[in-house]
Amino acid sequence: MSDELLPFSFDPVSNGEFCPPPKSARDGEAERRVHRIAERNARRTGVSRRTFLAGSCGIAATLSTINEVWGARGGRYAIGPDMLLEPEAAAQAVEGKEFVFDIQSHHVMPEAPWRTVNPGMDLFLKALPAGGRGEKDRVKGFSRYWYTKEMFLDSDTTMCVLSAVPATLEGNPLPEQDAAETREIVDRLGKSKRLLIHGMVAPNVDPLKAQLEGMEKLAKELKISAWKVYTLWGPKGEGWWLDDEKLALPMIEKGRELGIKVFCSHKGFPLGFFNARRWETPVDVGRVAKLYPDVSFIIYHSGYDPAVTEGPYDAAKAARGVNCLIKSLEDNGIKPNTNVYAEIGSTWYSLMKKPDQAAHVLGKLLKHVGEDRVVWGTDSIWYGSPQPQIQAFRAFEVTQEFREQHGYPELTKAVKAKIFGLNAAKPYGVDPKQIHEALPKDEVEKLKQAYLNHPQPTYATYGPKTRREFLDFLTRRGGCPA
Repeated sequence: MSDELLPFSFDPVSNGEFCPPPKSARDGEAERRVHRIAERNARRTGVSRRTFLAGSCGIAATLSTINEVWGARGGRYAIGPDMLLEPEAAAQAVEGKEFVFDIQSHHVMPEAPWRTVNPGMDLFLKALPAGGRGEKDRVKGFSRYWYTKEMFLDSDTTMCVLSAVPATLEGNPLPEQDAAETREIVDRLGKSKRLLIHGMVAPNVDPLKAQLEGMEKLAKELKISAWKVYTLWGPKGEGWWLDDEKLALPMIEKGRELGIKVFCSHKGFPLGFFNARRWETPVDVGRVAKLYPDVSFIIYHSGYDPAVTEGPYDAAKAARGVNCLIKSLEDNGIKPNTNVYAEIGSTWYSLMKKPDQAAHVLGKLLKHVGEDRVVWGTDSIWYGSPQPQIQAFRAFEVTQEFREQHGYPELTKAVKAKIFGLNAAKPYGVDPKQIHEALPKDEVEKLKQAYLNHPQPTYATYGPKTRREFLDFLTRRGGCPA
């Protein structure tokens, strides 16, 4: 039975940066259960199965099934039986009015010349299951149009950062100038500033002088809000460290000189094409944060590695994964709620169906990185609309047993509101109150309210779903991410 209409897929899926695990028996059982619930409860409530799954009861049924199939002890979704039949009851758990600031989002420019220069990325995007997007040219399914629709109309996202991907200048599927144009289009639609953009820096691409000069152009001409770096990537298959004296420190000094003191670094999710995987580990985060206490370092994915089963923090088991990030901070005296932020894009997506591991990851980050330094991101629209991720997070809780056993803070609505957007507002210089006050006059918000009367949510999930698909993807791209 197809799962295209489920609020989120039980097929393992990758954003192209890691090999998805094989589909488990639990995944298959959960998928079948949700379909059975939808069939039964749609009849009982007098709606179609499609309508049931697209509503709050559909996401409630999916989350309840995860509780049942995975037998969650430390993390669970606060979903009661009544929520599978009563939309009003389900809404209490999965709907909200938070300021949702997604600091990791993506789209591409289908008509740009990168498709000839970077044929691997072109083939990869074409190979993805276009699903509900329905474009003849599948690359157009990741266009500016679908980005605007899925981020701002199909989800409760208030504001986004349009992030950069690892690529050479010529092969970049979203050139910075086009990212700036997307920002301008969104700005023209609304009275509030809904979109910020990153500037990509690759200090290991020669010559370094050109990279530093490029930073000046990005800051002064395109008004970027932060820098994006991939320490595990390089055109020659060589990565670098955030505290590298010859490469990274001149880059950071340049950012400080330009007054943009926010660096977002991919850490975790090894790209899979390096023989010696090391540069994606966050061992260098504490070291560089100690060197530059006035700079904000936002660690994308929080160091999460899908090959690591996340448990309670153990400094003796910190070679990889979230523990590695925490140990790096501890070893360098970086206290919680200082200049390191832990972003959970793709991490939360990967853990939604692993509730106990999700509880450990969120609990550890809140405890060791700080309640004011865990920030929201989804890696959308690689996976589809971020709405299921938002709804699942609203309903998620860390059980009292885990809180008492491991000293994790409670995941209250106030803490979730911080993670959803209030925490990231600080380094990005955003005033959430000002944004909310502008929303009633915002054309995007007016479009959304009209759209909600005739919603067309796209619940299709995109990305390699098997090891073979992932390896084919790497082969087509010459073993490189871009």
